[in-house]
Amino acid sequence: MPHTLASLVNHTALKLTVLAGQDGLDVPVRWAHASELIDPVPYMEGGELLLITALKLDAQDPEATRRYVRRVAQAGVIGLGFAVGVNYEEVPEALVQAARQEGLPLLGVPRRTPFIAISKAVSAAVAADQYRAVTAGFEAQRELTRAALSAEGPAELLARLAAHLDGWAALYDASGAVVAAAPDWAARRAARLTEDVARLRERPAPASSVVSDTDGDDRVELQSLGTGRRARGVLAVGTAAPLGTAERYAVHSAVALLTLTTERSRALQDAEQRLGAAVLKMLLAGEPDHARAVAGRLYGGLLDAPFRVVVAEPVPADDQAAAGQGQGGTPAVLEALADAMDSAASRTGEAVLAVPDNSRLIVLVADGGAAADACAAFAAAAQARAGSQPRNGARPARGGTGRTEQLAVGLSAPAGPTAAATAYRQAEAALHVARRRGRTLVEHEDVAAGSVLPLLADDAVRAFADGLLRALREHDATGRGDLVASLRAWLARHGQWDAAAADLGVHRHTLRYRMRRVEEILGRSLDDADVRMELWLALKATSAPPEE
Repeated sequence: MPHTLASLVNHTALKLTVLAGQDGLDVPVRWAHASELIDPVPYMEGGELLLITALKLDAQDPEATRRYVRRVAQAGVIGLGFAVGVNYEEVPEALVQAARQEGLPLLGVPRRTPFIAISKAVSAAVAADQYRAVTAGFEAQRELTRAALSAEGPAELLARLAAHLDGWAALYDASGAVVAAAPDWAARRAARLTEDVARLRERPAPASSVVSDTDGDDRVELQSLGTGRRARGVLAVGTAAPLGTAERYAVHSAVALLTLTTERSRALQDAEQRLGAAVLKMLLAGEPDHARAVAGRLYGGLLDAPFRVVVAEPVPADDQAAAGQGQGGTPAVLEALADAMDSAASRTGEAVLAVPDNSRLIVLVADGGAAADACAAFAAAAQARAGSQPRNGARPARGGTGRTEQLAVGLSAPAGPTAAATAYRQAEAALHVARRRGRTLVEHEDVAAGSVLPLLADDAVRAFADGLLRALREHDATGRGDLVASLRAWLARHGQWDAAAADLGVHRHTLRYRMRRVEEILGRSLDDADVRMELWLALKATSAPPEE
């Protein structure tokens, strides 16, 4: 408990008496200071008991005394100690009245009690309070360490921390999702702070901020976890009052322990990444048995059930040369996607194999698992933020640096280890379509089940089609015939002369003449199936409007 004026009054050796301000005795005393200056305010910090003998103050002048008392009270002085029998045999009534008007405690100090005795008593009490706080902090540190090493890990640590603070605590992962909270009801309160957590995560770690719970009276302090440029998690603690010394020790200990828990050693991360890259390389090389042997317990479970291959890459916007870079040169938007999938998988205990490949991210995720759902949710959020107008590539997505970056993702069909190479090609093809269509995510099923015609909505394809049909269109523009429409009708009817002529409303001999002119102008034979296919696709590419 902090030392207060009441504690000093109750100190039997000091023999202090209360002359005014009885209602303010429960205020903590930061220090006791003696000063005879007429204006001691410049030397006060607030929270002091000011000891005076009125050597220079005319304590019997009501106006001068009122000004003095008002000034020191406004400066944060919590009480006055007046030495009786030094300059005045009794405490001047003007001083008593001024203290009462300001509500400032006034203590009478008997002659046999030196000011140094009061200063020593305050100093000893402050030191004892600090010792108790440090001792309690170290005890909390030991308790939190035991909790962190227990089977429950972070969950038990949060429970002990919340009990120590007489408040609540919550842990957010690298994606900003709440992964644990104590007590249980705190999870709902922590979920309301996701925007504040997102802003903190955009700042280099370590970082902290204090926010207010809009639906309660809690003072909430957020602390980022991690040692690198990007936060690997965030700790939130909510209390009814600002943290004291002991509570501050406990929070700092929790931050250190959770950092060790959430941010594994760089060497271990690098080793896992190299192992994952080796497993992926073997799968794509058609060596599933070797891949399974290398995967071991770390990724073996992922290969025992159908998985999907995700291929993602940033798409630079027109006004930026390259996307933001994360740690190790990995684009920040890909780091954010990887964090979202890894966090979702860790909550359900499933494995995720993620391999950065230059400016790409290749991920193996369980089919129908939490990581696959997180990938779809991340892409949907990015697509929603991007708006409705496509640009030259995929839509903007929010990266981990707080800037807007673009993202394209391709997702394969479910596959097993023996079909990993096929799944990778499917994901790459879907990624290619995503970029061309200006979409954030395209699944292989969308490409396989849809029409090939939307794939023709490309500038290069249109340029080829225009070039192939230009001579026919120039011929028609002279009014010498309608070769383009005749060619379209003939191809649509699979070369059936009577049916195509009927569609055009001309005689079949007229149609035959027009097709011979087409061959002469193009210098190509319509008996060639490849020529008919190219002409049909060219007609479709130039007749359909660009896909929105």
